[in-house]
Amino acid sequence: MNEKTLQTLQDILAEELLARIKSGEATPSDLNVARQLLKDNAIVVDIRREDSPTANLADKLPFRRVD
Repeated sequence: MNEKTLQTLQDILAEELLARIKSGEATPSDLNVARQLLKDNAIVVDIRREDSPTANLADKLPFRRVD
């Protein structure tokens, strides 16, 4: 496969995962694939942002936040 084909495949996968998540139809497996896709592409978020959904999630977990 060439680079353009692989990029197209990744774009389609990301769009499909996003559609499933937005619709509320994502399975736990879908969410895990999305998480791994982000991790594999070094996508991270800054949870110090007050309006970050990830920060809101972290605040609800039973763990102490380490900054």
